[in-house]
Order: sequence, then C-alpha cells, then structure tokens
Amino acid sequence: MGLSQELRQQHAALWERMVTHPFVQELGSDTLPLEKFQRYFLQDYVFVRDFTSLLALGIARAPGFEAARRLASFLADALQGEEGLFRRSFQEWGLRPEQYSPPEATPTAQAYGDFLARTAFEGSFPVILTVLVVSEWTYLDWATRLAQGSKLPKTPVYRAWVDLHSNPGFQDFVGFLRATLDSLFLGPAERQAVERAFAQALRYECQFWEMAYRGEAWRV
Repeated sequence: MGLSQELRQQHAALWERMVTHPFVQELGSDTLPLEKFQRYFLQDYVFVRDFTSLLALGIARAPGFEAARRLASFLADALQGEEGLFRRSFQEWGLRPEQYSPPEATPTAQAYGDFLARTAFEGSFPVILTVLVVSEWTYLDWATRLAQGSKLPKTPVYRAWVDLHSNPGFQDFVGFLRATLDSLFLGPAERQAVERAFAQALRYECQFWEMAYRGEAWRV
C-alpha cells in the first residue's frame, strides 16, 4: 500500500465527512442554495491566491524537471482556466470587481490560507506535496462520486465545478501527485511532518465546507 492510501485510511472518517458533506450532496442534487455556493466561491477565490503560492514554491523545491513541469502546468491551468471561471461567475452574479478583488476572508479561509502560506515558505517538498494531495484528491473523490451518479446538477456553475474536478486530466494530475508522494523516501522526522500536514489539510477542507454551508463571520 502506498503512503497516500495509508494516510487516507488513517483518516477515513474525516475523509468521508469531507467528501460527503451536505454542501457536496446538495450541490450534486441541485438543491444547494445559490447564496451558500456564492459564499463558498468567494472564499475559494481567496484560497486560490495562497494555493498558487504553494504550487509555485512546490515547483521551486521539486526534485526533478518532470515534477516541476507537471506542477507548473497545473499552476498555469489554475491561473487561466479556474480563475477565469471565478471571474465569469462573479460577473454573471452582478458583483463589481471591488467586491471580489479580493473579498474579505472569513476566519476559516484566513486560517487555511495562513497554513498554506506557512507550508509554502517553510515546508519541505514532501510536506508541500502532501497538502496538494489532500486538496486535490478530496475534490477528485467527491466530484467523481457525483459524476458517476444517476444525474448531474443543471445549474451551470455547479455542473462546471463538478466537471472541472472529475475530468480525466484532473484525475491524471491527482494520480501524478499520489505516485510522486508514494515514491519518496522519508526519514522518521519527515514522515511525521507529512502525517501532520495531511491531517491538518484535511481538517481545513472539512471546515471550509462548514464555513460555506452554515455561514461564518468575525466576532469582533
């Protein structure tokens, strides 16, 4: 069994909470209130800024050209394709640029972003890779489950979000991330750091759904 699968099994209950969260279930059944998705989308736009830093530092610390090329290609897709979907959706919702460039981060989005930034600038390549595995593999899992269901959401942005995270190209990229992590030789200290990063990233992914689904604001 590879390390990525081993870590997923260690946190199986939390993993299932993330990929079967009510936000996901309602998105798939087309019953998710648009207000909740908009709240999520705005905060995910905040997330992408820090996520691109994680990718960029991952490229810089990659052990070889092939890994660097794959990460660089995905970074380009995030900056061009995914970021374009954000902007088109914001315009369709009638949001002005000053409302989303950037929106104010919620406490959870701020905490997750700080974790990504700290990982990017202080983490080793295996730790950075581990966080990428969690963030991308969880999305592949829930989106693939929806895509393989009896029907897909008709709301255009919901359908686009499922398609973006269940297509063969994305599946191939997640496979690359997992295979690369599984191939690394880790000493005891590095292994512990990877295990901590996996658990923490998965917790933040769960909390991100909660933030979007139930609402969240700064108390003071």
